[in-house]
Amino acid sequence: MANIKSAIKRAKITEQENLRNRMAKSEMKTIVRNFNDATKTGDNEAIQAAYKMAVKTVDQAAANGVIHKNAANRKKAQLAKKLG
Repeated sequence: MANIKSAIKRAKITEQENLRNRMAKSEMKTIVRNFNDATKTGDNEAIQAAYKMAVKTVDQAAANGVIHKNAANRKKAQLAKKLG
């Protein structure tokens, strides 16, 4: 554990940021998984809605620095490929 006041504050902020990033990444994975499940059902309307939501979530994760922008573009390309 840090002894210096600024280091203690920094550790606390880092912990909060880490939690926020984990939550955002988990949400992104869940929504992408929902898209994958929707593609198996064959319902075109549900697939389109899930795709739109997945792309939005991936873009938000990249904008907030949770994932790298190239990783986000790669993920969106994979989603588009599954879309057909």
